[in-house]
Amino acid sequence: MGCSGWNYRDWRGTFYPAKLPASRWLEHYARQFDTVEVNTTFYRLIARDAVARWVRQTPERFLFAVKASRYLTHVKRLSGIADGVARFYERLEPMVDAGRLGPVLWQLPETFHRDLDRLSGCLEQLPAGLHAFEFRHASWFTEDVYALLREHDAALVVGDHPERPFQSHEATAAWRYVRFHYGSRGRRGNYSASELQAWAQRLQRWRESGPVFGYFNNDWEAFAPRNAAKLKALLDGQARAAQAS
Repeated sequence: MGCSGWNYRDWRGTFYPAKLPASRWLEHYARQFDTVEVNTTFYRLIARDAVARWVRQTPERFLFAVKASRYLTHVKRLSGIADGVARFYERLEPMVDAGRLGPVLWQLPETFHRDLDRLSGCLEQLPAGLHAFEFRHASWFTEDVYALLREHDAALVVGDHPERPFQSHEATAAWRYVRFHYGSRGRRGNYSASELQAWAQRLQRWRESGPVFGYFNNDWEAFAPRNAAKLKALLDGQARAAQAS
């Protein structure tokens, strides 16, 4: 469990100590969680030096999920992306070399309707590793899309948001990827205690058959780190209970 990003000013004084400099926020974050979803890479090509610094600032067990460039997903729309993918991965080499790259997240725009040919062509070109696809148009949630993802052990992202009720919990890989965007029963997008308990029970079942990566994206008012910490504690408690029995 972790959050979608770590560099949020309104987390100062709540999640981060008030006097802790921003340059040390990632170190503090990595003492609470063992993974983070990097959003910066969606907006621009990241500097290799920055990637190497992230690796140095976090423990060896810490994994980075990296969001693919919007140039590849929103501009090129998965078509003719070979050169762009190579540039994207070149910047991530310090992370790859250190064995710290987790899943790569491919978030498609809401206006991108189902296109099996483009998805197939993209999957054929991707480097080895974990790839997760978040579809935001209802047309993608069909058996032929699931079958194509399964051929490549690519995960269908569970994007939890009340405005996208068409989202599916279908398993398409030996692992899972969940994005917690907006709680349905808590205030202002915060996840309620009952929602987190329900998710803990669901994730416990899922992780019996493979790894689960989960990231909270409701970053405002520091909801994300609080929700992630609570869900992580619930899952840790379930794991201890299972071992004891």
